[in-house]
Amino acid sequence: QVQVMESGGGLVQPGGSLTLSCTISGLTFDDYALGWFRQSPGKEREAVSCIGRSRDSISYSEAAKGRFTISRDNAKKTLYLQMNNLQPEDTGEYVCATPLFGTQLDFCSSLPYEYYYWGQGTQVTVSS
Repeated sequence: QVQVMESGGGLVQPGGSLTLSCTISGLTFDDYALGWFRQSPGKEREAVSCIGRSRDSISYSEAAKGRFTISRDNAKKTLYLQMNNLQPEDTGEYVCATPLFGTQLDFCSSLPYEYYYWGQGTQVTVSS
């Protein structure tokens, strides 16, 4: 049984930083691309960042570029999202996801329908 669990969210002031973590069990972690998405009330789920099996395959949303850094530790079966200079518009539930099957080395997608296993999310609130 695949389990996806995020942590690290919280309340932070504008300009602050947070590091989100996502641990995944029940699959061969090294074989999968991974993605971070944000769900905000009244908005569609939006892609934040993805990382392929190859760490050279990384993508960010325009809003995340230059402020967020995605990384993975295959030994720990953990995905990370380092978020700096957070702004109120970054507020939302951050969800980690992985496709149903193992992916090609350079696969990295921002499309939610290409992901199958989703976590419950961790709330990030940016407010003064």
